[in-house]
Amino acid sequence: MARGWESKSVESQLETKEAVTESQGTQGKNQKSAEDIRREHERRGLQISRKRILNDLETATHPNHRKSLEAALAFLDKKLSELN
Repeated sequence: MARGWESKSVESQLETKEAVTESQGTQGKNQKSAEDIRREHERRGLQISRKRILNDLETATHPNHRKSLEAALAFLDKKLSELN
């Protein structure tokens, strides 16, 4: 029984090593700077927030709540345009 687990562990380790080697090979071609990664991460977060606010805006009925959501949407649009 132990031999079966060992062979599966070795196989798993070999697959992991191959995956790491492949990813390192493609990273050299598409190397992104830390700043690019940070901006992309921030852009994704803003887009998710924007989508959530749009969904909330569709269902909001109170005028003050709608006004607040519209202001938040305008802010997010401004931030997204600054990132582009």
